[in-house]
Parts: sequence; structure tokens; C-alpha cells
Amino acid sequence: MSGIFGIVSKKNCATDLLYGTDYHSHMGTEYGGMAVLGQRFYRSIHDISKSQFKSKFFEEYKTMEGN
Repeated sequence: MSGIFGIVSKKNCATDLLYGTDYHSHMGTEYGGMAVLGQRFYRSIHDISKSQFKSKFFEEYKTMEGN
């Protein structure tokens, strides 16, 4: 099953994006990704077929700034 989760905010929303996407990710999903627009695009895609979304992105999302 696929889907999109998004946020529009006037403040940094990387944490909300991480937890919101993790909440909506499901077993059987092969890939997951995050993208944030700040001074530049921060994006990351990982294979999550054998792990939880949050565990793959937890350290990386901290470097993402944007809204």
C-alpha cells in the first residue's frame, strides 16, 4: 500500500514529518522517503522492507530544516 503524508507549516516541520510518515507507514512497504524544503531541498529515500520507517530516518531527519 502506498500513500503520501504532507505538512505545510511556518516553522521547521521535520519532526512532525518523521512521526506522521512513520504513523502511516505499513507492513509490506518497500521504500520510504522524506523531503523538506528549506534553504535547499533535503531528501532521503531508504529501503524499509525489513525495518520500521522511523528507525531508518531517525538520525537523518535531524539534519533536515524547512517547512
